[in-house]
Amino acid sequence: MSENNSGVYLSVVIPAYNEEGRLPKTLKSVVEYLQRQSFSWEVAVVNDGSSDRTADVVREASVHEPQIKLLQYGENRGKGYAVRFGMTHVSGQFRLFMDADNSTTIDQSEALLAYFPMGYEVVIGSRDVAGAEIPVHQAWWKERLGDLGNLWIQLWAVRGIKDTQAGFKIFTAEAAEAVFSKLTLDRWGFDVEALAVARRLGYKIAERPIKWVNDANSKVSARAYLDVLGEVVQVRLNMWKGAYDKQSN
Repeated sequence: MSENNSGVYLSVVIPAYNEEGRLPKTLKSVVEYLQRQSFSWEVAVVNDGSSDRTADVVREASVHEPQIKLLQYGENRGKGYAVRFGMTHVSGQFRLFMDADNSTTIDQSEALLAYFPMGYEVVIGSRDVAGAEIPVHQAWWKERLGDLGNLWIQLWAVRGIKDTQAGFKIFTAEAAEAVFSKLTLDRWGFDVEALAVARRLGYKIAERPIKWVNDANSKVSARAYLDVLGEVVQVRLNMWKGAYDKQSN
């Protein structure tokens, strides 16, 4: 696979809100892996209005590795907005977003990248397909809510995708620009919206098993699960109204 005109093969986008504690270890892991690769890369941490030292952590890391960059816009807007901002402000031929808690490690990108020569434009990590590994699980109620929520998501928005919410997805540059420029949800429902829009625009999506280790300090609350269910309905309404078919700004 050839690189694009920017010279960057893989862009890694990490949304971060008050992540001064977990981010240093994650950045270290990501950079150490990427430094061993033969392709060119960049890591963009999107500071979503953090009130702690998240931005300082990124600046300090960039002193030692200039391919790390800090993106920010001031106020807290939500994970969906942070990912959208990051995916449209990097330049890689392939654009991966992953979580700051490193629940899915960067080395797993190799298996996802292998799908692009097969004609896929979006490849997503999944905890609910054969081959997935979850050595450390979420609280039981989160897993049950996730299972029930996926049935709702498939009914309203993206049939056939078993895990829309894992924070490990890769888009081609073309798909990233087209999809994320049309998104409207700023918080937890953005994953569903991104996949619904990708399918609406005709991009081919692959769902690939990943190893996912739950972080006990996860910031996803029970309220977030309920919010996603409401936002899924909004995605369906947007599709009915043709909102994603309009020219993006």
